Amino acid sequence: MAEPSQIPLPRKIRYLAEYAVLRGLIGFVRLFPIDLAGTLSGKAWRWLGPYNKRHKRAMMNLEIAFPEKTKDEREAIARDMWENLGRVMAETMNIDRIIQQPDRLHVTNGHVIERYREKMGPVLIVTMHMGNWEIGMWPVTLAGVRPAGVYRLVKNPYVDRYLRSQRQALYPGGLFGRGRADGTQEGQKTARLIMDYVRQGGRLGFISDLYDRQGVEVPFFGYPAKSMPIAAMIARRVGARIWIGRCVRIGNRAVFDVNVNELHVPRTRNQAEDIRNITAAIQRCFEGWIREHPEQFMWSNRRWF
Repeated sequence: MAEPSQIPLPRKIRYLAEYAVLRGLIGFVRLFPIDLAGTLSGKAWRWLGPYNKRHKRAMMNLEIAFPEKTKDEREAIARDMWENLGRVMAETMNIDRIIQQPDRLHVTNGHVIERYREKMGPVLIVTMHMGNWEIGMWPVTLAGVRPAGVYRLVKNPYVDRYLRSQRQALYPGGLFGRGRADGTQEGQKTARLIMDYVRQGGRLGFISDLYDRQGVEVPFFGYPAKSMPIAAMIARRVGARIWIGRCVRIGNRAVFDVNVNELHVPRTRNQAEDIRNITAAIQRCFEGWIREHPEQFMWSNRRWF
């Protein structure tokens, strides 16, 4: 991160003001019990969401994914999605409290990860924007595997530093930033760094359900979708395992079922085809999980176009 002296004074003042507002908001949210804060935020987002410009995209995506549903049914899913996102926002400000309360996190197969942690070698853990995806890494962390993570850098370096520190408990192996925070070149080095990290036996987690302009086109809900191939590329190149995970909200509280399952990584003579097949398998798994809980998936993101 850039030192304050490296940032022009007017911009530095603006960044500090934004940081102060964020800390004030977080402090206010944390005055409430976790579930009450989530409920209030969720109801607000449920009401405001349809006025957001991304609501139209969410409805278009839902029409592609669920053409058999009526418009009213898709609208109901979208409104439930906004409520879930509102809960996620409040919960993100309370992640440290949530992971300190074991009764909130139901890990269905953590014992399997723990059993093989010393002999599993390099691992890529891919998740998606479902339930509260911030917590999707918890089974791996809980098993003592010490994963690192990839996240999108926030342009404001003071906010970025704070958000990174708040995720330290979830990613004890560290965080690699994509993009660019003001005054830092870290994002430009991320691709090389994560490849080296995994090659040396690291365990790395990242979200892999977004549209990728340079991605691999594979089926998603029956339509071609350009999907992120980075997990497949790294796994195929360095011989890493792939674990695919999800986090599902139970009821209307900050209570979750979290689990990861290993995905088979083919290694034939055709590397390009292997990468395509792995990427397709990841998206196929995501689709199956989304069909079970469509209201918990972030439909407002770009996916097909």
